[in-house]
Amino acid sequence: MPHFNGHLQSKLTQTGTSIFAVMSKLAQEHQAVNLSQGFPDFPIDERLIDRVTHYMKNGYNQYAPMPGVPALRQAIASKVKLSYGIDYDWQDEINITAGATQALNTAISAFVKESDEVIIFEPAYDSYAPSVRACGGLVKHIALKAPDFRIDWEEVTRSISSSTRMIIINSPHNPSGSLIDGYDLHRLDTLTRDSDIIVLSDEVYEHIIFNGKKHYSACELPGLLSRSLVVGSFGKTFHATGWKTGFVMAPANLMAEYRKLHQFVVFASNTPIQYAIADFLGDPANYEKLGAFYQQKRDYFVQGLTGSRFDVVPCFGTYFQLLNYSRISQMPEMEFAEWLVKEHKIAAVPVSPFYHNKFNQHLLRFCFAKTEKTLDKAIEILCKI
Repeated sequence: MPHFNGHLQSKLTQTGTSIFAVMSKLAQEHQAVNLSQGFPDFPIDERLIDRVTHYMKNGYNQYAPMPGVPALRQAIASKVKLSYGIDYDWQDEINITAGATQALNTAISAFVKESDEVIIFEPAYDSYAPSVRACGGLVKHIALKAPDFRIDWEEVTRSISSSTRMIIINSPHNPSGSLIDGYDLHRLDTLTRDSDIIVLSDEVYEHIIFNGKKHYSACELPGLLSRSLVVGSFGKTFHATGWKTGFVMAPANLMAEYRKLHQFVVFASNTPIQYAIADFLGDPANYEKLGAFYQQKRDYFVQGLTGSRFDVVPCFGTYFQLLNYSRISQMPEMEFAEWLVKEHKIAAVPVSPFYHNKFNQHLLRFCFAKTEKTLDKAIEILCKI
């Protein structure tokens, strides 16, 4: 095929293929146990599949309304009221998206202009910074403080300027499994009060919380609610990542701006799946037990590694577990991850690509959203290293 002969200036000169795609491809090539990309390897609830089939067979196969089908937006409003005591207007303040990554990208694109500064906490999900840079925005990186990956609010205070347009937070945090607490939200509320700063809160793992801890949402404080876009994911909650169905919630004035762009990005998301999720979301039991379900998997994985040479980093949410391999090797993370795949047939994600400077801490992220059979294979391999 002929190539473009003109001068091509990339908007994302520092961006390559996502580390998730890289490691999953390696896992497939070497037929390795894949604990790299974050997706379950067990079936979703048959009742949910039945609801999708029901709506497909009954003709719900054309475009949904641009903001999402009313039934699902109403179900989300009811769930948020039950979970956090917050009233979102389902018509003007909730929008269905083609997955959380689209929601995040559209939110950034709708509000970040050239030379606007956006504060991102590292290690950071790998879509944040490229989305900012594609808009001409400037990323300010703040490293979470080891060993528990906490936010240094004094550093945040020093980093805020008259050009700060957005602060992106993520809790439960991917990849570390750390949580934002009430103190963090109050500090963020105080720092952004009387400013034009928008908060983008990535809360896709909101129901996957362990050890009796609580999820603190940006919507719970009135000041933060007034300036926040909160993003969620049904793929994470209902084990259906391939359905790419998420949502964003925001006050009406912010949502109006969000929808200006959303309508030209995807217009609308999958219709029968929206109706099916609306039905399923109506029963709180379908998401309230999620934390206990995944805590059992986390504990099974961690206990299986007792006696191995990997050190476990405490994890309080998400379905990812960080392991420190510094007692095994001093290889850089990417090199060690590739070695694991090629020599031991197990795939994980190095944490260094979640930093702009590829900061190496000898950490790998393992997904434990797997069957016990898969986890047993992984444990057997890791304990022999």
